Amino acid sequence: MRRENRGEAWVIGQFLLLGLLLVVPRRGPAWPRWLVVLGRLVGLPLIGGGLALTGIAFGNLGPNLTALPKPKDDSTLVRDGLYKSVRHPIYCGMLLFAYGVVALTGSTSRLAVATALLALLDAKASREETWLLERYPDYAAYRREVPKLLPWPR
Repeated sequence: MRRENRGEAWVIGQFLLLGLLLVVPRRGPAWPRWLVVLGRLVGLPLIGGGLALTGIAFGNLGPNLTALPKPKDDSTLVRDGLYKSVRHPIYCGMLLFAYGVVALTGSTSRLAVATALLALLDAKASREETWLLERYPDYAAYRREVPKLLPWPR
């Protein structure tokens, strides 16, 4: 008997990349001094903002929350809270966190991992949206009105 694919591989990939982001050795060319200083100034606010954004988005989803990209059978389409400004605020928060780690550590290897995470979350969101379009007839209009991963640009 074959189990239904609900997008488990996407979730495994995102958590592997998040874990790798935290343990990958600092490799690559040294960053210019001014960029290291700037990174130390913006790194912690990005990390904190990313964690806060993710937590608020979890709360906005309420009982609809699932790590899997396929919506739960009893879910409803959420368009309020952070979901008024961005369709995937949890992914936005993860990216702010990831690029905050990059900025704080000044690591080219971590920049590569964060960029891979960006590509994976963008593709995961696209797959998720295919399922959302199948489930919610008004998702197409929502998608035209609200940006995907960042509150700008559309």
